[in-house]
Amino acid sequence: MKSEFLLAFNQICSDRGLSSDVVLEALQMALVSAYQRNLSGDANQNVTATIDPETGQAHIFIEKQVVEQVTAPEREMTLAEARAIQSTVALGDMLMVENTPKDFGRIAAQNAKQIILQRIREAEREARYVHYVQQEGEIIHGTVQSIKPQAVTLHIEGTEAILPRRQQVPGERYTLHQRIRAYVLEVRKTGRGPQITVSRSHKNMLRRLLELEVPEIFNGAVEIKSIARESGSRSKVAVAASQPGVDPVGACVGMRGVRIQSIVNELGGEKIDVIEWSPDPATFIAKALSPAKVLSVHLDDDPVEKTASVVVPDDQLSLAIGRAGQNARLAAKLTGWRIDIQGVTEAATWALQKVNEDSNLLPALGLVAELLPTVASILRQHEQEKLPYNSEELLALRQVIEGVRDYYTSLRTAERRMAQEEVARRTAIKSAETERRTAIAAARARIPGQAYEMPLAETGLSSRTLAHLERARLTNIGQVMERLAEGDEGLLKLEGVGPKSLTEIRQCIEALALPEVEEAVPTTEEAIAEPEAALLVEPAIEMPEPIEEPPVEEEPVEEALVEEAAVEAAPAEEAVTIEETPVAAIVEAVVAEPEIAPVAVEAAPAEEVPQPAPEAEAKAAPVEEKVAEIPELLEEEESEEDLEAGGAGDVSKRQRERRRRRELVFDETLGVVVARRRRKKERVVDEWGNFEE
Repeated sequence: MKSEFLLAFNQICSDRGLSSDVVLEALQMALVSAYQRNLSGDANQNVTATIDPETGQAHIFIEKQVVEQVTAPEREMTLAEARAIQSTVALGDMLMVENTPKDFGRIAAQNAKQIILQRIREAEREARYVHYVQQEGEIIHGTVQSIKPQAVTLHIEGTEAILPRRQQVPGERYTLHQRIRAYVLEVRKTGRGPQITVSRSHKNMLRRLLELEVPEIFNGAVEIKSIARESGSRSKVAVAASQPGVDPVGACVGMRGVRIQSIVNELGGEKIDVIEWSPDPATFIAKALSPAKVLSVHLDDDPVEKTASVVVPDDQLSLAIGRAGQNARLAAKLTGWRIDIQGVTEAATWALQKVNEDSNLLPALGLVAELLPTVASILRQHEQEKLPYNSEELLALRQVIEGVRDYYTSLRTAERRMAQEEVARRTAIKSAETERRTAIAAARARIPGQAYEMPLAETGLSSRTLAHLERARLTNIGQVMERLAEGDEGLLKLEGVGPKSLTEIRQCIEALALPEVEEAVPTTEEAIAEPEAALLVEPAIEMPEPIEEPPVEEEPVEEALVEEAAVEAAPAEEAVTIEETPVAAIVEAVVAEPEIAPVAVEAAPAEEVPQPAPEAEAKAAPVEEKVAEIPELLEEEESEEDLEAGGAGDVSKRQRERRRRRELVFDETLGVVVARRRRKKERVVDEWGNFEE
């Protein structure tokens, strides 16, 4: 005979719709909570509870540690007491010991009632959430419980569901206690249980109704390809047979339309068109526009937007478009194509107009061009008599329309192909440029630093080749090697540099036998980020700052002067005007750096070199008298490097020769004294800046 506890336990499970394990776990947790709160007082102690399912007797077990000497009886026990319970226990082990208080059932009933109810409610909410999460995307039955302007509340199997206004069928009316079917759209977990949102306007609602009413769809003999729905008004369903010998449309409609009629009644009289799906887009579009009859479908498969140009007889035009464009709109949603619909008269008139406007169109039509007079005659007769076209006339009109549209489609296809080829070409160029920059960056990383300290004038290059390199503002071996890192075109693109000059430069660099620097090759991203102009930037070596041109004079410096002139000036912060610096100091500054190669005169930033004062320009004339004294000073002055090396007697012959070939002249254009190197062979510069032999 079952005990009262067991009967009550089973009744709770039945009323709440919970499993016995869930209810039993809730009771055990409630007993443990009641014991810790009222009897133990230690919330950190490990306590478990068990319930005898037959008698309902509760037992409490607490965890104690086995020690030699007990100091806290509620948490510890001796080894003798522990081995009386379990013979294999040792010192330091933890042992579960029964510690059920007297009259614990009555105490638990008084203190754990609310805990038990709370646990059961939580378990009940969790069970409902798990159940309805599995029902997402399915149809459920519900009863209308309340009606509000924003939503309708449905009662479904012990819980509630919300039917929002936007998910209701337009024009549908609901009454209290009305039993309806709805599609489970979303289930969310909340503190008060699951929040269930249902819909009656979703297109999958129609899909589930078809699966329930049509056995062929449920078992897979008929497949639903796509659905386009405007709830409350009209829907289109495309179906296809997955088994041979099955009529998909007939299976969905049923005998005398019984199956589809039950779905229409469920949706409040919504019209449903069942269409047979076809793998051919043109055929599928023509069927999707039913009940209108389609004369021609021309496809333009543009990657951005696929467009179908449809031609229908004039008397079918309004039927194909539908009320407020509904039929054409649903057909576009069903097929995934943008559909343009024209009457046959309008389309034929457009075709003849294009033939008259485009002279290239007539030869492209071929045999269709022979039908143009006939089509023109048909259109004139139709305009006069307002009679419908017969089948032969429709065929002629269709051939002309399709021929013209095929021509323009071929042109658009060719344009798209050319655009794709252009994109591919640019991609290839970009990839090649990326690889080239990576290779250049890798080659530049292997250039030794001493190459940037070797002037071109000391490499033994011919004067002609040296002049071309200096014109390109290449002053040292490192800069030339940067150009060679780009390949032969790096130097060949310079003015005046040809194959012979390139061979001479390569032989000169090979004769130097510079060691390569083994450095990490930069990544592709670093090579791309490096600008193209960076390949031409000179390395940061110690060189004198160029003297800035006065902003008043806008005339460019002559090309010959730029090639030959070299400025040996002090740093920008120490630069002074000619008026403030004696000629002897200028000579000393020029002779002090004999090893530095000449650099082209460039405009320095305004903040680095001060502009010459107007008084300096006025006093520039007396400088010409002092220029005559410069050769004598050049013979007497010695550079600081020569003095440090051992005095005037230790100056090498090469340094003395270089100093003899250098002279200081007054530049009238710049208004300053500049250093100029004398060539072994004097060359005259013409008025165009070219050297005369």
